[in-house]
Amino acid sequence: MSTSSACFSLFKHCKTFTHLLQVHAFAAKTGLQSHPLVAGQLLLHSAVTLSDTLHYALRFFSSIPSPDPFMFNTLIRGFSESQHPHQSLLTYAQMQRTSVPPDSFSFAFLLKAAANSRSLLSGAQVHSHVVHHGFDEHLFVGTTLVSMYAECGCPHSARQVFDEMSQPNLVAWNAAVTACFRSENVRDAEELFARMPWKNSTSWNVMLAGYTKAGELVSARRLFLDMPFKDPVSWSTMIVGFASNGDFDGAFWFYKEMLSEGLGPNEVSLTGMLSACAQAGAFESGKALHGNAVKSGMICIVSVANALLDMYARCGNVDMAHRVFDREMTKKSVISWTSMMAAFAMYGHGDEAIKLFCEMDECGIKPDGITFISLLYACSHAGLVERGNEYFHQMEDKYGIELSIEHYGCMVDLYGRAGLLEEAYEFVMKMPIKPNAIIWRTLLGACSIHGNLGLAEQAKTRLAELDPNDSGDYVLLSNIYAVAGKWKDVANVRRSMSDRRLIKNPGWSSIEVDKIIYTFVASDISSGVKQEAHNKLSEIMLRLRLEGYIAAVSNVLHDIEDEEKHDAISKHSEKLAVAFGIARTSNGSAIRIVKNLRVCGDCHAVMKMISKVYGREIVVRDRSIFHSFKDGSCSCKDYW
Repeated sequence: MSTSSACFSLFKHCKTFTHLLQVHAFAAKTGLQSHPLVAGQLLLHSAVTLSDTLHYALRFFSSIPSPDPFMFNTLIRGFSESQHPHQSLLTYAQMQRTSVPPDSFSFAFLLKAAANSRSLLSGAQVHSHVVHHGFDEHLFVGTTLVSMYAECGCPHSARQVFDEMSQPNLVAWNAAVTACFRSENVRDAEELFARMPWKNSTSWNVMLAGYTKAGELVSARRLFLDMPFKDPVSWSTMIVGFASNGDFDGAFWFYKEMLSEGLGPNEVSLTGMLSACAQAGAFESGKALHGNAVKSGMICIVSVANALLDMYARCGNVDMAHRVFDREMTKKSVISWTSMMAAFAMYGHGDEAIKLFCEMDECGIKPDGITFISLLYACSHAGLVERGNEYFHQMEDKYGIELSIEHYGCMVDLYGRAGLLEEAYEFVMKMPIKPNAIIWRTLLGACSIHGNLGLAEQAKTRLAELDPNDSGDYVLLSNIYAVAGKWKDVANVRRSMSDRRLIKNPGWSSIEVDKIIYTFVASDISSGVKQEAHNKLSEIMLRLRLEGYIAAVSNVLHDIEDEEKHDAISKHSEKLAVAFGIARTSNGSAIRIVKNLRVCGDCHAVMKMISKVYGREIVVRDRSIFHSFKDGSCSCKDYW
């Protein structure tokens, strides 16, 4: 075998950076390093094939005296698929300076770089170069142009490029349909799909993904049933699509149907189902999926392990989440560490989250902006104001992470939750970026918790300018007036809501029993299940009164008689859910509830009493934190 043949044979087995270094050393030793084909392969492997070796590709490229178009294109391609796609444009500029002529691949990779960086300006500049060099009629380049404009949020230009193509191929048709969905133009997508001269599985899957992203679940289901052939992507799209739209039952139905068709779960479908379980609080279903992940070996996939950790955390079992993190994750990404921190934060375990952050730092894992959101969130829910302040200022100074509006929001929550409302307001007023509606809403929520009427009115005034049609803001202000006994002001706020046709989101609570999700709304007795919950709740409340329970009627924010207040507060949805759980589950088992609103003070007290009187652990996930009730106390230490 010749030396060059031996070298190319080595490339076929080059799977790691160490292998690449060995091949490069062999090429240098045998004098093949300067051979164009060998140099091209070295670039291809370091820039594209292997991960995290772009720095090596760039260094090697700089040593080549006269790079050819393939070499430039390889480096442009590598950067286009990296976290720094804008570097592709700098490489192209160097290509122009050295008078190396670009080809169709050059422009395809450059357009991909513009799409990945969501830079419409860069994409438009590349488009002008496409026209200048005469590639505007090239089918491959034209198709990539359609995709670029769609990704950059310019569907009109995407459609214009598509309409100007004389003979668009199937990839171009699919890209045009995707562009319609990106602009939320479902009707045009349907019209293009109907006009397609032929369709492949990608065409059908593009429609499924578009429908589910737009929330058109009925249309997605109908199209899915009409598909001549369903591949794993089709099933995964439906599972993930229904899960992301909050339809847990639909997602689980598609998952079971997929298994009945003889198809095993893949990474996407399994993470989608775990996400659905996390949203619904479906702990038992999630445990079954854990078994599937272990049995199939997919527990070793980082994204699956991360989704499993998140599922346990959101289903009210932080110990199982920690076990997955400690014992079952063979590899941990920054997402893994951040997810575990977020899990501790949800349970108010601020010290544990901080300890984990220190461990992450010691392991050399660089935190990102989301890591600090979880860390600040943990400090906020544990009342660790000084530590939160310290980490906030370390973000830029120590870690070089740019502060975002979300980080400022965490600080407002940190001060507000601790009752430091004036400090929170002062912080908002000194922010270097303009406070958005979320910032003022966070402050308004803190005012609601601590009953600061004056500051609440100021926050609501700002919100009226930024987001005047959010019903939740009116409800919060109404509640603050109600607590202060200002019933005339309550009536005025509710009249404003009525005039604007704003509807308050009803409170609901859900519980999983025997892998079925049951949802309860206060005072709803429309079914036998709900009547069963009401009957059991009446029995429980009678026993609690004998144990000394007195209803906190101050939590009823309506101007009604005390007798009516007692009746109203006794039928809150989380009370119905826990009553149903006690009726339907075995003694000693934990009861896990998901609630869409903040738990009121009376329900919090009732849960503590039930946990003691009935000897049950009750885990309630409200809209901001978990409450684990055991032996008459709560994990939040009454700080929520």
